[in-house]
Amino acid sequence: MSVLILHRNPLEPFPYRAWLADYDGPIVMLAARDKIESFGEQVPDDAAGLSHLGVLDHYDRDVAARATELAEQYHPRHVVALHEADLELAADLRERWRLPGPRAADIRPFRDKLLMKERAQAAGIEVAPHSLATTAQQVEAFAAEHGYPVVLKQRAGYNSIGLRISRSSEALRAHVDALFAGGARDDIIVEQFVAGRMCHVDGFVRGGRTVLAWPSQYQYDLASFGSDPGPRIDLTLDPHDPLTTRLLDLVDEVLAAVTRRPGHLTDHAFHAEVFHTPDDRLVLCEIACRSGGAKIREVFEVMFGVNLAELEIRTQLGLPVPALDHLPAGVRPQPGSMSGQMLMMKRPGLVRAVPARPTEPWVRRFWCWARPGQVIPPAAGSADFLTAAIAAAPTRAECEARLRSLGARIADQFHIAEAS
Repeated sequence: MSVLILHRNPLEPFPYRAWLADYDGPIVMLAARDKIESFGEQVPDDAAGLSHLGVLDHYDRDVAARATELAEQYHPRHVVALHEADLELAADLRERWRLPGPRAADIRPFRDKLLMKERAQAAGIEVAPHSLATTAQQVEAFAAEHGYPVVLKQRAGYNSIGLRISRSSEALRAHVDALFAGGARDDIIVEQFVAGRMCHVDGFVRGGRTVLAWPSQYQYDLASFGSDPGPRIDLTLDPHDPLTTRLLDLVDEVLAAVTRRPGHLTDHAFHAEVFHTPDDRLVLCEIACRSGGAKIREVFEVMFGVNLAELEIRTQLGLPVPALDHLPAGVRPQPGSMSGQMLMMKRPGLVRAVPARPTEPWVRRFWCWARPGQVIPPAAGSADFLTAAIAAAPTRAECEARLRSLGARIADQFHIAEAS
């Protein structure tokens, strides 16, 4: 019995060998070279403790064919993918090879934002006014009806890549000219901009029931990754915050609306994004059937002592998961601590100096992906980080104060000059 892992991420946050120490079959992985190198990691020159590690120079082009070749050699019993862009391929391979786990039909409502919004809306969950936009004229007609700003996004997008916010007719014209230069297409959604702060709820579903979940709130705009050089703060909500229960209840409704029944998607992590508007409404942005990006997994680990990605892979392989086995039925577990993350995006230039590693005991994890002498390109998506830190604190307010102070110090210690 073997497992094939499709891995479109850096290596450090995903210690598969340690997570699967009690797995008695071959562990085979296909990884994307650019994702490893973009975080300053060394590409292993051996299998790194796995039965096979294939590092692909052209991951998108080659991963499906290479997976098929490896299947002939290792005969996998499971296919695992933890990145949004690999979920459908993993489902297709399971279906083709008749393996257990989610099928494409299970994954599609979580990947196709148009289908997702349709199902949520049918269940009475508020979403932004939206429409499939196959031509520039349809986009312009939507803007004329709903006003500005309007948002353009890919139906199966992730990490805010390709997301465009048009705040005027002139900006919209530039965006549609670029998007529809090749003619009509069927992968673009236009939707009304929703004012307010973005919240997210992260957790785990086991046996079709949410067993762990907690909400957080971004203190920044996700779409500003290319123009925001300062610290970006994301904070968990206090248990007594009125939003906490409202968000947890809403996400249970969303999962019930979007999950295919009957289906094979019964054990999985999730990451939901919800707008909290100035007039106190909760409006669903989207939900994914995988763990959140950035350092959300590590924040969750500070709160609950478990890593959502580890829970996902062990559950899919049928391995014991004590952290879930001992949870009381029908009771929402409470976090042991508040937490949050401080992120800084890549910005172009020559790195002259990097910050010192923080020594405060409440800084649970710290990463810096820059080194002096390195020339850094601009951020291409909301997951292109320069540095990150995870904090713990008794309350959200204390966590915010700690992260903002740390972020100001880190920003001051970075020196990035224009590249010649």
